Amino acid sequence: MKLEFEMDTYKSEIKPTWCPGCGDFAVLRALQMAIHTLQLEPWNVVIVSGIGCSSNLPHFLSTYGFHAIHGRALPVAEGVKLANPDLQVIVTGGDG
Repeated sequence: MKLEFEMDTYKSEIKPTWCPGCGDFAVLRALQMAIHTLQLEPWNVVIVSGIGCSSNLPHFLSTYGFHAIHGRALPVAEGVKLANPDLQVIVTGGDG
């Protein structure tokens, strides 16, 4: 039996603290919608982020998250996927 996840399943209890009107709100919402549409199991998703305001994005989702150092989000994500190919790995970046 496959589980069905509601949209709220993917939201963490931490509220975003970005500036009003920041585009990161739309990115967060789009990512939540994509994960929900694909019905990904939250415990099998890892979101890797870089630096800047967008790096907080994993904190606002109920998935695993990793905050990498400047310019290393993609290599870290590759390492995560190589270590556990069954995980769904997503990289977020931005701020310049």
